Amino acid sequence: MQLFIRIAEGISEATGRAVSALSVLLVAVVCFDVFTRYALNRSTVAAQELQWHLFSVLFLLATAYTLKHDKHVRVDIFYNGLSEKGRAWIDLLGVLLFLTPFCVFILIGSWNYVANSFAIQETSPDPGGLPYRYLLKACIPLAYALLLLQGWAMAAKSAAKIIPSRGERA
Repeated sequence: MQLFIRIAEGISEATGRAVSALSVLLVAVVCFDVFTRYALNRSTVAAQELQWHLFSVLFLLATAYTLKHDKHVRVDIFYNGLSEKGRAWIDLLGVLLFLTPFCVFILIGSWNYVANSFAIQETSPDPGGLPYRYLLKACIPLAYALLLLQGWAMAAKSAAKIIPSRGERA
């Protein structure tokens, strides 16, 4: 189980660090677009689309990294007051009852959406827009697969905190 946790968390860490570079690129594209729009009175559809493409990829592919580092949204009013074992139960049940079904639902639901986009080699419908929109859409199932993998690693870590090891049994 420890090997699975290390591999899953390694993938989450590597993906999160890789996509974090997109935030610098996103800032540069936004600055470029603002400058051209207000200083030069020009704007391009490609620059505007690139902004939301970068944001989408960054947001989607950083979810597993965010979960790994416990930076996701959660109501901590009760959680923080619990013991380590109590928090482990909440995390385990949250992954099993909420995260896993939600991720599976999105994975199944997005499959045809992404497959159709690839089949038609979807591009932007706007003149001057970006090509390869199907690659952007492919990030949806990829992101939820990564999130599910990290969720299972979290569940495994939680189960290890709940179930005492052989040396701890009385």
